[in-house]
Amino acid sequence: MLHIINKSPLTSVTLDTCLNTATGGDILLIEDAVYAATRGNAAEARLRAAMGQFKFHVLMPDLDARGLGDRLIDGVSPVDYGGFVDLTSSNKSCQSWL
Repeated sequence: MLHIINKSPLTSVTLDTCLNTATGGDILLIEDAVYAATRGNAAEARLRAAMGQFKFHVLMPDLDARGLGDRLIDGVSPVDYGGFVDLTSSNKSCQSWL
């Protein structure tokens, strides 16, 4: 399953809720959720701890738009819009976490 998260871990518990509820799969961080994929943020340790259970992806145009393209955590896969489409088509189902 592809889990899509768009809320910042600084203002929302959406990422934590997903990590505590889901049993695995791909997680795509888009919009303000891309902050979770950067070195030095408050959610970094939580994201790193979950890397054994989930494969993390980040939408690079959203990361770049926030000026954070050079702070991507090792182990998080950057994707462009085509990669976003590939993730949605390669997973049986998608869940957007609000």
